Amino acid sequence: MVPETPASDAGLRRVELRSDTFTMPTPAMLRAMTAARLGDDTYGEDPTVRELELLAARTLGKGDGCFMPSGTMANLASILTHCPRGTKVVVGAESDIYVYEAGGASVCGGVVFEPVRNAPDGTMALADIEAAFPEDPEDPQFALPSLLCLENPQNRCGGRVLPLDHLAQVAELARRRGVPVHLDGARIFNAALSSGVPASEIARHADSVQFCLSKGLSAPVGSMVVGDAGFIDGVRRVRKMLGGGMRQVGVLAAAGLVALEEMVDRLADDHVSARALAAGLALLPGVTVEPVETNMVFFRVAHPTLTQDKFLSLCSAEGVHLAELGHGRIRAVTHAGVSDGDVERALAVFRRILAPVAAQT
Repeated sequence: MVPETPASDAGLRRVELRSDTFTMPTPAMLRAMTAARLGDDTYGEDPTVRELELLAARTLGKGDGCFMPSGTMANLASILTHCPRGTKVVVGAESDIYVYEAGGASVCGGVVFEPVRNAPDGTMALADIEAAFPEDPEDPQFALPSLLCLENPQNRCGGRVLPLDHLAQVAELARRRGVPVHLDGARIFNAALSSGVPASEIARHADSVQFCLSKGLSAPVGSMVVGDAGFIDGVRRVRKMLGGGMRQVGVLAAAGLVALEEMVDRLADDHVSARALAAGLALLPGVTVEPVETNMVFFRVAHPTLTQDKFLSLCSAEGVHLAELGHGRIRAVTHAGVSDGDVERALAVFRRILAPVAAQT
């Protein structure tokens, strides 16, 4: 379902490319939400939530799952469950956990972030990860790593998908160092589609995984954490501490079930739309497009008189909504609310705005 056109865009078809979080619940989700069997989930008695948790765990090849209000809380609860106070979590310097999640692990759990440089393709060099571990673990000056976090796809690196052999190498390094791996797999099903493997093949390289139901899968709210049963018990306790006990939350979990059962395969349409958008952008003057592997298109607009902010403002005025996402790049995200016609309309707007640029080159 495409969002309703706001009054400020009167007469224009709104094309929402800022994020796949703008997806709307499908009619099947809305029906399921009104018919869901409910109970008090804080007591573990909501049958719809439990069905979703077990389906999520089974889909990713893990022992159990926990339904969370958001991806940020899901990552935070996972880190706090894995990490004792005063230890370090090794993260990518471009990771959402490090950049966009308000330093929650440090604020709430006394956990130190150790950022490691991400390469342009989203990977982290094994030598750089190794350098995060002190040579003398007995030296009391150093906080010891207790967790290694990966992100796949890697958002700020352009929606890049981590190669399976890289995941395996990092997992082996973590095992050798005696620390678990947590995967921020907010869009893990997009990564799986791009890699040509089931999501469980990606998840097997991590001890715990977070993924979002409310992005490309179109559910209105929620994320999942999956891992072994003992770990999930710890996550539930942290979720309660953070205020995430949600009572009759089967109303939302019902939409999550539809998301997993009906919306995963259609992500392929979003990848096709992203490639079409990227191909059209690459033909425009002053535009440089990064490689596209999922449903995210990152690009730059370079011209001495057309700033990025001005370009975004002009696009918004014509009903095409984009956002900056780090390092002077613009991100456009395709999703269930973006049709083939919307891609063409967006490209027409871009061409019109950039026509004066072409005339000056």
